[in-house]
Amino acid sequence: MAGAVSALFLLDIKGRVLVWRDYRGDVTALQAERFFTKLLDKEGDAEVHSPVVHDGAGVSYTFIQHNNVFLLTAARQNCNAASILLFLHRLVDVFKHYFEELEEESLRDNFVVVYELLDEMMDFGYPQYTEATILSEFIKTDAYRMEVTQRPPMAVTNAVSWRSEGIRYKKNEVFLDVVESVNILVNSNGQIVRSDIIGALKMRTFLSGMPECKLGLNDRVLLEAQGRATKGKAIDLDDIKFHQCVRLTRFENDRTISFVPPDGAFDLMTYRLTTQVKPLIWVEAQVEKHSRSRIEIMVKARSQFKERSTGTNVEIEVPVPYDATNPNIRTSMGSAAYAPERDAMVWKIKSFPGGKEYMCRAEFSLPSITSEEATPEKKAPIRVKFEIPYFTVSGIQVRYLKVIEKSGYQALPWVRYITMAGEYELRLI
Repeated sequence: MAGAVSALFLLDIKGRVLVWRDYRGDVTALQAERFFTKLLDKEGDAEVHSPVVHDGAGVSYTFIQHNNVFLLTAARQNCNAASILLFLHRLVDVFKHYFEELEEESLRDNFVVVYELLDEMMDFGYPQYTEATILSEFIKTDAYRMEVTQRPPMAVTNAVSWRSEGIRYKKNEVFLDVVESVNILVNSNGQIVRSDIIGALKMRTFLSGMPECKLGLNDRVLLEAQGRATKGKAIDLDDIKFHQCVRLTRFENDRTISFVPPDGAFDLMTYRLTTQVKPLIWVEAQVEKHSRSRIEIMVKARSQFKERSTGTNVEIEVPVPYDATNPNIRTSMGSAAYAPERDAMVWKIKSFPGGKEYMCRAEFSLPSITSEEATPEKKAPIRVKFEIPYFTVSGIQVRYLKVIEKSGYQALPWVRYITMAGEYELRLI
């Protein structure tokens, strides 16, 4: 087991200790102030320093900054730095759950609750419970003292620390959204410089009791291990990150995603696929300047996905000169308007079926007087936003979603797919 943290400090922006909790008795509050003075005051910027620092006195420091508060741990043992950093970020989430926002003022106003949280979230220097929904069951934001007869929820003494027992719903439902964001960068020659897919399996569960859920995907490794021929497209899942409820040992052994879900909304899994993606919406722009007093822009947008799919809420942002005036814009579909605060023309199309092509023509006036030696204007990229429901670029499919509960009730699983634009830029002009 990795070593334990000796103490946890909450410092203000000047390095003064607001709250600190001593867990092992082998460090003092003076060491936190010395650490801050030595490493942070010199540069005046915490971001230039490593979040993990070891001094000559045998003490290791790990810290993060949120707004005007520093969260710092000090340890004399060999700790798992990644685990401590994750704990500090979870601590920020818990504070935000209680105080809406983590700032110096919120800590001063709620220091009693802060100490109660620090006592429950870490024991003798070891992280314990970091789920805000569970902690809020026995540490109330509007009450500064505990009831004598109050008992901790079962989740605290249970292996499933993210879910309470006794949850009941009249109608048991599971909603699963497979959301993929497409990131694409195209250079001025029309070549794809960067393309990847960021995906997430977002779940909302309204299930009674302690249900066991099993999820199956068209994972190539699993299907080949089972010796099954894939009728459709199988995908290679890489760079996967699971919610803590997923049994990782089970997944590593037979690629089965088995879990007891938290109540409500959470991200079950995120993944990334670095692959050559064909641009779903291709945009071409031609710019023609006339005697430095007028500029014409012709934009052509083409959907490059199958006709049975339809893009929605399409927004194409085309840059225009910062001093453009008197816009005259015509479109074959949707509406377009000049957005001077963004130095761009924004073309919006509510519904963009697959295999279609639309055009937009715009004319702007420019100042007639310009400097001959003016530096060339930096050309911003064309940015595209869109959503395509019932469609995924990677081809990921949910083969099954089963809900097993000892009481044997019936649950209704709902699965939905959606693809949207992430950082989608085309440097074509």
